[in-house]
Amino acid sequence: MPMAFSPGLLLVAGSFAAFRLLNRGLERLVPPPPSARRNRWKWRNIWTSLAHSVLSGGGALAGFCLHPGMSEDLVGTHPPGAHSLVAVSVGYFLEDFVDMLCNQKLHQSWELLFHHSVVIVCFGIAVLLHQYVGFALVALLVEINSIFLHLRQILLMANLVHTTCYRLNSIVNLGTYVVFRIATLAWMTRWLFLNRENVPPATYAVGTVGMAIMTPMNIILFYRLLRSDFFKSSRDVQREKEQ
Repeated sequence: MPMAFSPGLLLVAGSFAAFRLLNRGLERLVPPPPSARRNRWKWRNIWTSLAHSVLSGGGALAGFCLHPGMSEDLVGTHPPGAHSLVAVSVGYFLEDFVDMLCNQKLHQSWELLFHHSVVIVCFGIAVLLHQYVGFALVALLVEINSIFLHLRQILLMANLVHTTCYRLNSIVNLGTYVVFRIATLAWMTRWLFLNRENVPPATYAVGTVGMAIMTPMNIILFYRLLRSDFFKSSRDVQREKEQ
């Protein structure tokens, strides 16, 4: 039986190694501007996260467009590529977890470490069991918004806050936050509730706890984005840049 799980686990390990290598090489590919040189690890970390968001968010959206039938059965129906994409994402979240643990103080990163732990457990179940892959792919639609969240951080670190590009990204970021993050999480919570009798108790418990954690975290982040980008003071911007 363990042999059946090995391809997914190998893909997770390969993804971890690939994102680790990408992280190490990014400083040459995208040199940090003078304003970001004090925090080089974060510059590399954000660009690595952006690469994952483009891959996973775009892949999830393409998956539902190319295989619309998957939305009717989020438990057992999925193309092979969907399972691979979820496994790759587990590898990324593991790499990002290790990167933050090694480079950032715990009081600054505990929220993201907690978030990553929940995602790794939930996605790990989908990878190991080859079930709920469609549900995990719905969750990866959130990464479409993450593209603009990461771009926002890059612009902040590059000292480009007072530019049209930053302002435009802020508007698109909030729009995609509502559509691909808040609405997606609400839909997932509704799906879990409606299908509670068809989901094993242990899996339902993990999913429910995961959604109970993710929903308030994302509402708080939305409030922070609103306050920072539309009601911000120069002190708030400087504090966020240095975190």
